[in-house]
Amino acid sequence: MHYRTSRRTLLTATAATAVAAVTGVAAVPGSAQASASGAASDRHLKRLIARMSLEEKVGQLFVMRVYGHSATAPDQADVDANMKEIGVRTAAELISTYHVGGIIYFAWAHNTRDPHQIADLSNGIQRAGLAGRVPLPLLVSTDQEHGIVCRVGEPATLLPGAMALGAGGSPSDARRAGLIAGAELAAMGINQNYAPDADVNVNPANPVIGVRSFGSDPESVAAMVAAQVKGYQGAGIASTAKHFPGHGDTSTDSHTGLPVITHTREQWAELDAPPFRAAVAAGIDSIMTAHIVVPALDPSEDPATLSRPILTGILREELGYDGVVVTDALGMEGVRTKYGDERVPVLALLAGVDQLLNPPDLKVAWNAVLNAVKSGEISEARIEESILRILRLKTRLGLFRDPYVTHRGVDRTVGVRSHLAAADRIAERTTTLLANDGSLLPLSRRSHRNILVVGADPASPSGTTGPPTTTLATAFGELGYTATALSTGTAPTQAKIDEAVAAATGKDAVVVGTYNVSATSSQRTLVRALVATGVPVITLAIRNPYDIAQLAGTGYAASLAAYSWTDVELRAAARVIAGRAEPGGRLPVPVQRADAPAQTLYPVGYGLSYRS
Repeated sequence: MHYRTSRRTLLTATAATAVAAVTGVAAVPGSAQASASGAASDRHLKRLIARMSLEEKVGQLFVMRVYGHSATAPDQADVDANMKEIGVRTAAELISTYHVGGIIYFAWAHNTRDPHQIADLSNGIQRAGLAGRVPLPLLVSTDQEHGIVCRVGEPATLLPGAMALGAGGSPSDARRAGLIAGAELAAMGINQNYAPDADVNVNPANPVIGVRSFGSDPESVAAMVAAQVKGYQGAGIASTAKHFPGHGDTSTDSHTGLPVITHTREQWAELDAPPFRAAVAAGIDSIMTAHIVVPALDPSEDPATLSRPILTGILREELGYDGVVVTDALGMEGVRTKYGDERVPVLALLAGVDQLLNPPDLKVAWNAVLNAVKSGEISEARIEESILRILRLKTRLGLFRDPYVTHRGVDRTVGVRSHLAAADRIAERTTTLLANDGSLLPLSRRSHRNILVVGADPASPSGTTGPPTTTLATAFGELGYTATALSTGTAPTQAKIDEAVAAATGKDAVVVGTYNVSATSSQRTLVRALVATGVPVITLAIRNPYDIAQLAGTGYAASLAAYSWTDVELRAAARVIAGRAEPGGRLPVPVQRADAPAQTLYPVGYGLSYRS
């Protein structure tokens, strides 16, 4: 694989180099000398902090969005958006005005057009940071979980998401996926990834986590989280476990409301804590907070992001974590429900947070923290404690030594053939066969060559793949089938159902891509109508694996789960259906009966094989 010589291996050397520059002594990792060099590095960083103005110190605590593909010359529409939302024109202006310590990339902010552009943007951001009165590199972050949350798309390598990897059950595959993803992000100048998701998804109705979780078994999730942390950080970027203290058992989306987790303290320790303990043991660089209320952990019912008992009492003191703590986005409704935008960042810092992520109004948040320090509500020593953690991380990542990336490095690393091939093989081992009545699968080209592919076509997570029906039809075509695609949507109308039924005439099989089927979903009507044509129907859940419970009794001949609709997972599903790959996945969550939720239809670990 084309990842760099483990940049994480270089990180210790980088920190040692920085120390040597200050002390004149090179450290031997793991020795008393290394401990001494760490102390020397801290002294150097503290001297750096002492040179900062209060405004510069406050700025280091913020990680902010900014529109545009360039740090200095974004498109006019992005300049206008920046002026409206932040009061600056460009990323460079944002850095010089507010001295922010980090920038977060989003596809919708036009930060991630293509790998060379991303590298240039990252370099422009670092130049702006190093042009300051006190030269400081930036943490450049994004949410590249893979699967259904992906900000950087093709031609970068896209990999199976967390629940798919959970279905594969291989920590080795999870680590390799993290290593590939981390190497590609590092090559583009993205040095902090908000992944992996360490939530244990025990609620099928969870609207915000779902397949972003590795599964429902705490120990299995913990093993996968630790593997991904080692993969990402082995590639030289910071990994972020989220969302502490655990967002897996909620039916409310914290983007739009304030979830309440009713676990007892004992249940939290058994169910939610293990993946975070594993992340800490694996040397996680950062942990992201959750905008959730857990009364058993903090009876004040403050969101965890603002809870000192949770962030300092449990995360820092009980779990022994002394790395960077970053909030989830401060524009989410879950953290804004109880307090105003000017109080949230102050309370988060008092709770034990280090980085304040993407406030809705940076000027309000920045001034609120500045004024809180000036008034004495937050001591300057308190924010210096967080800044030291942030600067330690920047040192470990080698950003003080060399924060820049090159087009050559992008070309040698991003989307290279070995990475794409590894992604395909990993994806095959995650595809889960749940039903195969009459042994229809693997689908013979001799008897079932002519295929109709219908179903949902949700927008690509990265904006660069799909649509799913077309991707599947193309994949079947490349495997020697004759395949036709027809998008019927997540809520097919009767007219669309009739169109699909007509299109099924004369076909040998129909593949239906389903997406979060509910008890009242017309996707069930679509499947029934297609089954009534007499053509064998294969259902493929392209998001949550619970669809099969809602489709019980519709008469499908076979059913699989892909866990996401990015091309890599859909192509793998096509190869499994065609028998070019064995269905290697096993359910990482239980599927309950739709008509009797207390009863399990398919248990954790369930999955069929073609081998007798």
